[in-house]
Amino acid sequence: MALTDRVHTLGTALRARHGTRVHKLTVSAGFVCPNMDGTRGRGGCTFCNNASFSPQGYDGGAVARQLAAGRAVIARRTGARHYLAYFQAYTNTYAELERLRALYDEALAQPGVLGLAIGTRPDCVPDPVLDLLAAYRDRGHAIWLELGLQSAFDETLARVNRGHGFAEYLDAVHRAHARGLDVCTHLIIGLPGETGVHARETLGRVLEAGTEGLKLHPLHVVRGTRLAQDWRAGAYRTWSREAYVATAADLIEMTPPEVIFHRLTATARAPLLLAPHWCSGKWRVLNAIEAELARRGTRQGGCLTRDGATCLNRSPEFTNHEVYSL
Repeated sequence: MALTDRVHTLGTALRARHGTRVHKLTVSAGFVCPNMDGTRGRGGCTFCNNASFSPQGYDGGAVARQLAAGRAVIARRTGARHYLAYFQAYTNTYAELERLRALYDEALAQPGVLGLAIGTRPDCVPDPVLDLLAAYRDRGHAIWLELGLQSAFDETLARVNRGHGFAEYLDAVHRAHARGLDVCTHLIIGLPGETGVHARETLGRVLEAGTEGLKLHPLHVVRGTRLAQDWRAGAYRTWSREAYVATAADLIEMTPPEVIFHRLTATARAPLLLAPHWCSGKWRVLNAIEAELARRGTRQGGCLTRDGATCLNRSPEFTNHEVYSL
């Protein structure tokens, strides 16, 4: 049995909706972050170096050129001809409305682009931006608003210098849903001071608020960040792959089957990645998650009963050594 037989993935959902294979093509549009320029804060999140998730070959140039380069890569790999333009790096709603409209319009005008995925912060989605995205949706485009929450615990968000709290996330979700927009919520497993208990509680709060999609990320240490300094000083130790996999499986079991998982792990490439080493590749992690779900004999939503209550998690609570070992 494949992972897609146990988890409702974005690829499967897009194929069901559009009748064909659909790929995300990453766009770097030169945005900045209000948590770095002084609007919300300075220094950015302690774990953030955007180069760690800017794919090779994307130079921040014209949207059309980047999408053309991405189409060429996908054509060689899978031959797919339909795409979502994924505005990923930094805060992709943090600009004047007309600049956003021009960038989004350029992306949607490219061959095969069916819609947009817009990565942003919960405190950077004013009503005019949501209205713009809703207008694209009303014209038949697939639109995903991807909100980087990371944790529902304000103490954790302050610890990593996130610059917003859970209340801003709830407000953004409420206003997006009022316009019928689909929301994908980003969650990081392994943030400083957190355990699997925090991850499960965060997911519970997110599901209570309502979300159409989820992304799970293991926290990894990359060069050029405050987290890297803490890691070198021994103030932060990374999670083991086993702890991450068990916690991810818990969250999958807690999640209703209709929610779409856009991602179950994340990677960084050398030489940016410092730790943990298992974050250098995704397939071993994905295969381990599938194996853990198979070991439990379960799938997405497996811990949901008919009355909507969740069962107790069935993974062990890891000791500090097991959680933090490399």
